[in-house]
Amino acid sequence: MLRSCRPFALFSSLAICVCLTGMVPSLSAAEALRDVIDRRIGEAWQKRKIEPAAPATDEEFLRRIYLDLTGSIPTYDQALAFLDNTSPTRREQLIDQLLADPAYAVHQARQWDMLFFGRHPPGFYSGSRDGFKDWLAKQFAQNTPYDQIVSAILKAEGNTAENGAPMYLVQYKNEPEDATEKITQTFLGVQLQCARCHDHPYENWSQLDFYGMAAFLARLEVVEVGTTADKQKKVMIAEQSVGDVNFTGPASEAEVGQKGVPVAPKFLLGDALSEPTPPEDAKPLKFASGKVPPAPTFSRKNALAEWVTSRDNPFFAKATANRVWGQFMGRGIVHPIDNMSESNSPTHPELLVELTEQLVDHNFDLKWYIRELVNSQTYQLSSVSEVEAERPLWFERARNRPLSAEELAASWRVAVNYAAVDSKTEEQVEKDEFYPLGNYQMSFFGEPTDGVGDFVGGLSEHLYMNNGGISKLLSNGEGGLLRALAESEEAPEKRVDQLYLSILSRRPTPAEQARFVEHLSGDDSQFELVKEAMWVLMTCSEFRFNH
Repeated sequence: MLRSCRPFALFSSLAICVCLTGMVPSLSAAEALRDVIDRRIGEAWQKRKIEPAAPATDEEFLRRIYLDLTGSIPTYDQALAFLDNTSPTRREQLIDQLLADPAYAVHQARQWDMLFFGRHPPGFYSGSRDGFKDWLAKQFAQNTPYDQIVSAILKAEGNTAENGAPMYLVQYKNEPEDATEKITQTFLGVQLQCARCHDHPYENWSQLDFYGMAAFLARLEVVEVGTTADKQKKVMIAEQSVGDVNFTGPASEAEVGQKGVPVAPKFLLGDALSEPTPPEDAKPLKFASGKVPPAPTFSRKNALAEWVTSRDNPFFAKATANRVWGQFMGRGIVHPIDNMSESNSPTHPELLVELTEQLVDHNFDLKWYIRELVNSQTYQLSSVSEVEAERPLWFERARNRPLSAEELAASWRVAVNYAAVDSKTEEQVEKDEFYPLGNYQMSFFGEPTDGVGDFVGGLSEHLYMNNGGISKLLSNGEGGLLRALAESEEAPEKRVDQLYLSILSRRPTPAEQARFVEHLSGDDSQFELVKEAMWVLMTCSEFRFNH
């Protein structure tokens, strides 16, 4: 009986290190960003006498690039096609192919949706989040510049049935302080939450900074404007022409009945907003349910959106460059990613400046930026090195990253050749009770990790992976991998090759092949023997991680 599979240690130990001079191309006026990355990273290695890992094998690269660009492992046919390709530009060709695949846009939408909302946001308007995710996927498919995406999210125009963008602000339900914390953290990489109750003890952020930002959102109100054909609520963000947040001073010094002082909207490290003075007799409007509210004569919300995404904003472009870098490299140049501060210095400050400048020069084109990152030799290093630091701080090897619940679900489906995909839409498949990690099963998994600290899977997650859920998936109908291998008349060695390429995206080592051939020669039915072999590979640590 097979009880375990080879985890990461099964990759042969690589003693050959990358020649540092090979990672440091000569600087020229037309130097591509991928070469800037390798030059700057190589300089840091030389300075610290760090030996990097060897380049990733084609098998390592294949699995990593599919997971990072499409959110799932490659199919058996896709793996075979790439590994049999002898073109010297096969990796660049595959990158271009995957960036053009619709799965790229869907995966990016899921990644950013999870960042904006988390997996289990409290009190969320049911059904409307899918509209936001669909809207995001459309933006990534069209390669809409990232600054325009964020501007649309913060301007929140239209209702949630017509345009998914307003859902980001809708989730805060008239709580400008909560929205301020998340907007500054997510889009600017700035942690302001301490300044909500008192001046920040370590950074130069005051309560007036916090409430100056919150004032941009103080006039917002979530209003219901009807229902959709399937009875989902249609809501939108309305904005008053008057209204302020009031500041009473540090929470520890507040007194019962103390009245606050209205705070004018003020940009971080900038001036107070200049806005028209409303008439003295101006009063807040009462927005009637079911009716579209009028637009204000002046919008603080729109002013905030324009400042956040401005090229002159000292935070936005740098935070974006760092966040996307962290998405593909496993940690940010500033890490944690959303804590860009004087007390949290970047590991490679010059590189971060160059990444930021080039992202702005290319008009926040994330597809271009991602293409440069994944074409770099730094990204394409192995995750195994002779000198293995517990957590590589200098990007000397690829970082092992646990698959998100969504990536795990999609990869399980690809591995077993989930037959329901052929007859159902993507949306229907995800709601199928037998689909791995559908709406109910997702509750077993926690929030995604940001790469800080050790990975520890929850008990409910382990129970799900080791019990009936995967067994149902393995037994799924006609056309699946289990039935194909169980009924195949191919030699056992070829069946084991297909098993490994389908699930781990690589060919087995001689020792692994011998072990699995012996297992498939057992006395039980081929159906049970193959099922057990598949279960072993699909629940092992090598499958659970992107490496």
